[in-house]
Amino acid sequence: MKKFILLITILIIFSCGNEKVLELPQIEHAKITDIKDVSHAYLFYDESKADSVELNRKNLISTTNWLINVDKRLTLKQAIPHIKYLQDKKANSSHKKEGVKNYFTCNDININNLGFIEFTDIAYFTDEKGYNHDLKTNHANIVFLNQNDIRIITSDNNVVQTKKTTLAKTIMELFELKETLLYLEFNDSLSFQDYITIKTLMSKLDLENIEISNHEIIFN
Repeated sequence: MKKFILLITILIIFSCGNEKVLELPQIEHAKITDIKDVSHAYLFYDESKADSVELNRKNLISTTNWLINVDKRLTLKQAIPHIKYLQDKKANSSHKKEGVKNYFTCNDININNLGFIEFTDIAYFTDEKGYNHDLKTNHANIVFLNQNDIRIITSDNNVVQTKKTTLAKTIMELFELKETLLYLEFNDSLSFQDYITIKTLMSKLDLENIEISNHEIIFN
């Protein structure tokens, strides 16, 4: 029988005498801190393997909420293909249950406990195929090269450069009076910690006239 020990910043798993360590991404003031009826998958950072990533999904049950534990040191290039695989596996399961969701597990440093970010409806694209803007609405792409190099590309191809600390202000100035749909694009060299930090920031923007698309591009 497997034993799981959860610590504040790392997840240590003992299985058949082997110990594996997974460093959870950190967030602040998570909106979701308690989820019932769950099963787990783990994406480990593994320096011994050529691609430095290992997926353990043996304990997943399709009729439960899935908690996907991703090591914060992994890049999006390493993590996203496995995340997409898990999404597809659940979506195509003949035993899936209505209403169950998918979450990333994080360490909420404000409460010294776990926090969760839902990604059930996020569709990841690694290229432009199948990814189309809603041309009926005002839209913009927010391109995250890193946390200090962010570009906003408007529907009329205007490019505005900003950084994480000024992103909210820049968005408000650009789209204050416009109903706008924002598409997020992430450089695949970003760490999973960077991704979670940016996603948390975007989810907390108080922008009544702005919607964030569930279509996300991961580019290189």
